[in-house]
Amino acid sequence: MKLKKLPLIVKILIAIALGVGFGLIAPGWAVRAMNTFDGIFDQLLRFFIPLIIIGLVTPAIAEVGAKAGKMLVITVVLAYTFTVLSGLFAYSFSSAWFPSLLDRDSLDVIDAGEVKFPAYFTLTIPPLADIMTCLVLSFMLGIGIASSRAGALRKGFEELKAIIVRSIEKVIIPVLPIYIFGIFLDMTAAGQVAPVLKSFLVMIGVIFGMTILLLVLQYCIAGAVAGKNPFKMLAGMLPAYMTALGTASSAATIPVTLECAKKNGVKEEVAGFVVPLCATIHLSGSTLKITSCAIALMIMLGIPFDFGTMLGFIMMLGVTMVAAPGVPGGAIMAALGVLGSILGFDAQTQAMMITLYIAMDSFGTACNVTGDGAIALIMNRIIK
Repeated sequence: MKLKKLPLIVKILIAIALGVGFGLIAPGWAVRAMNTFDGIFDQLLRFFIPLIIIGLVTPAIAEVGAKAGKMLVITVVLAYTFTVLSGLFAYSFSSAWFPSLLDRDSLDVIDAGEVKFPAYFTLTIPPLADIMTCLVLSFMLGIGIASSRAGALRKGFEELKAIIVRSIEKVIIPVLPIYIFGIFLDMTAAGQVAPVLKSFLVMIGVIFGMTILLLVLQYCIAGAVAGKNPFKMLAGMLPAYMTALGTASSAATIPVTLECAKKNGVKEEVAGFVVPLCATIHLSGSTLKITSCAIALMIMLGIPFDFGTMLGFIMMLGVTMVAAPGVPGGAIMAALGVLGSILGFDAQTQAMMITLYIAMDSFGTACNVTGDGAIALIMNRIIK
């Protein structure tokens, strides 16, 4: 199989393995050369994030806002509520457990302090605007396009979205494994890789358990509203969960999710509306992963955080990720701007977030998809 046909997660795992392997034997000049490349990619990523927000969030908000009707409003509110609650659940669980499970000093090598292998030179590429400016502009334009039915402007942003998506597919994603290789090469050469990998494994195991617990909570809520056994309903969604594990795609799982929802007693017309829509706007599993990973990295870097900051982050994250579907690594790519503007993550820390997110991509998607069935159950009860 050609390397370019390998799944992204496989490429990243290979990059990590090679980075660790070469980091044990690479001379200092080679590490510095790789850090020079990573520094240029850092700047490119910083430049690209505002464009991602404007090019993806604006048309996504315009598309959702253009639709109307009682079912749409209720479904959007439920999906957003589930997404925010999943983020709050992740905050509570992560802030309680991760401090005792993770090494606070294990990511010193990517902090802004000591640099053992400095780049030979740096290249500065200033972004066109700061993140919050782009977010506010995207919301204003998206809502304005939806309310004014500005056809030409809508078409223009759809074309911009196509350009941004193609840039992600052809530039950011292909180079990302090389960038991650450089990060792990540097960490290994600096003697910091062992605690980092140990912490990553702990995080992945804990977050997987959190997704299962979140689904149980979601179906307890849905079961209480619908008057049905939540565990029976959750078991009925197992085919959709397993399909999402294999495909790592909410869109590809829609036919299976529809059948599972109908077998759980959801009316065909309700399931046919709610499931495809929730595949776009409901991202509980993705929000849980991003929130948990962000808290874990902040703990490992010694970055302070509080409930107010994380609440604002989670609520903004729930909105920006409507841009995620159909984009490679969509949820985490859409989240980069919020990670930078609210939590202060730099390009290297964002790269670590991407690495962790993609490593858990399948079971995050499975959580999203299975949660769609819970929302469909609630909607079936509300819409009579």
